[in-house]
Amino acid sequence: MPSLPTGFPANDAQDDFSRARRRQALRRLGRRFERGGADIDVILPFDEVVAELGRIGERDIGLQVVELDSIVGTVDRGGRGNFDRRFAPTSSRVRLRWERIAEQMRRGGELPPISVYRVGEVHFVRDGHHRVSVARAHGLTHIEAHVVEVSTRVGAGRELTVADLPLKGHERLFRERVPLEPPARARVVLSDPWRYGELAEGVEAWGFRVMQDRAELLVREENARLWFEEEFLPVVATLHDAGLVAPGHSDADAYISVSAARYRLMRTQEWTPEVIGRLRGES
Repeated sequence: MPSLPTGFPANDAQDDFSRARRRQALRRLGRRFERGGADIDVILPFDEVVAELGRIGERDIGLQVVELDSIVGTVDRGGRGNFDRRFAPTSSRVRLRWERIAEQMRRGGELPPISVYRVGEVHFVRDGHHRVSVARAHGLTHIEAHVVEVSTRVGAGRELTVADLPLKGHERLFRERVPLEPPARARVVLSDPWRYGELAEGVEAWGFRVMQDRAELLVREENARLWFEEEFLPVVATLHDAGLVAPGHSDADAYISVSAARYRLMRTQEWTPEVIGRLRGES
């Protein structure tokens, strides 16, 4: 929050910047004592994020009021060097412009809307880094923005960090190899992103056996649909009935874990009462 006005907006704006820099330095110092904490404050780079998530398209949705807490990334490489994830200034290079905007706000002036990309639940600044930073320093919670929504194969939540991007890439590759419709896609979610490749291999192997049985070629979309309807859903229902879905695990977690155990124990790709009984005894 800004300090109480002294009647000299220019001086107050200078104090605002100094206070914002001190808070940022203290947070950075505190992160040094947290395991894996440094990455939490790193601003998200737009190009790298959409590359890993798999860009599909975009649409202009015009002016909206967005939450400042949802603005955690930037399109501009310069923004990455001058602000952290909370848009606190990390460099004195932005001081003059930052203070001009802060003084304008102190005088009651209105600022033009910023411009952002929306990806999932988060926003990336195209224009307006200093305005976002000053607004946050002044304790505001929302800001007017011109929004362009970018659709991706894999969504982005507010907890996304730079360290998550390689794992998101694994999920994206699975979505490309197993192109499920959105309702089905929402059901097939793994807690461990490293296992998406393993699951994709399993789906493709299942599809290969189906093509052999039917003597026909299946495109990826059809293979994904058949696997979900004829394999995933029935197997998951069976696993629930057999008590083989561990608390806190998703249906996909249970499917891939038990599928691997099924083959290891029985050397089979079939689901029979004998297989289920053996797996229940091993769990």
